[in-house]
Amino acid sequence: MLPAQQGYDRAITVFSPDGRLYQVEYAIETVRRGTIAIGIKCNEGIIIAVEEKPRKLQISDTAQKIFQIDDHVGVAAAGYIPDARSQVDNARFFSQSNRMIYDEPVEVETIAKHLADQCQQYTQYAGVRPYGVALILGGVTNKTPQLYLTDPSGTYISYNAIAIGSGSEQVTDFLEKAYKPDLSLDDAAILAAGGIYLSSEDKEGTSHIRMAHIKIDTGLYELVPSEQITKYAKSAQERYPHDKK
Repeated sequence: MLPAQQGYDRAITVFSPDGRLYQVEYAIETVRRGTIAIGIKCNEGIIIAVEEKPRKLQISDTAQKIFQIDDHVGVAAAGYIPDARSQVDNARFFSQSNRMIYDEPVEVETIAKHLADQCQQYTQYAGVRPYGVALILGGVTNKTPQLYLTDPSGTYISYNAIAIGSGSEQVTDFLEKAYKPDLSLDDAAILAAGGIYLSSEDKEGTSHIRMAHIKIDTGLYELVPSEQITKYAKSAQERYPHDKK
């Protein structure tokens, strides 16, 4: 770090002379070091998928990076996962409160804005640190799929397809080339599996892949069974052979 920059990374509320908040940038770097997470919107719903790396003796029946917010909303996280659990608990409370007050499901954008507002607050006051996690929120509201990304700076943006975590730039380039708006849900799942294989060191097997979908016709969040993920992964390796090293 240059001498002129020294000290500006010690307080969240202090801008450096070149207009940077270093603690926020450090939090975004934490996201880049996390394993890959992918969200894809298609004409049949939403696919969210993550890479998890369980240890040999770890019981990995429960997904650690994919969460359900409401019946119709799911989240994939990359970065510091304990922070993700905190934000997910907040989002669940917010979603249920909205349902009790307005007697209708909350929109995905409303949840994304709420979480982004909280992230922004944690960049503005002393005595706190930014959240070290980015979230991909996907869901179906009024038969319309919605996909949003939030990050530690408090930004929230809508996407058709997005990747976060380690290798996300390479995977995002891959998604930009392969994504089509008229993808079916199965094709979107195959595309997500292809993106994970592109980023991951594990080019075989599916024990490191977790996936969930929200279909337009049901509007319900569901985890994809491991047998189905295996089929998607096999199709991904056949369809995108350049991703296998």
